[in-house]
Amino acid sequence: MTDKTSSNAYWAANIRAIYICLAIWAIVSYGFGILLRPMLSGIAVGGTDIGFWFAQQGSILVFIALIFFYAIYMNKIDREFGVDEQ
Repeated sequence: MTDKTSSNAYWAANIRAIYICLAIWAIVSYGFGILLRPMLSGIAVGGTDIGFWFAQQGSILVFIALIFFYAIYMNKIDREFGVDEQ
């Protein structure tokens, strides 16, 4: 594999991971917290409905989990393409 092809594949994997993380975060924060809140209002979590919980705390916790996922995934991709830190 040429250097240019390897570089393109690396950045394609990076962009794909970013798009996946952004889609998950948008679904959780905007979808569950705003759009689907009326449908989720009957489910109680911690004394409030789950739609409110997602809007206030759930989206933040998902964002933190996505940060860890992205870091772990990018370390794996870095090792595969030989650009990891030794």
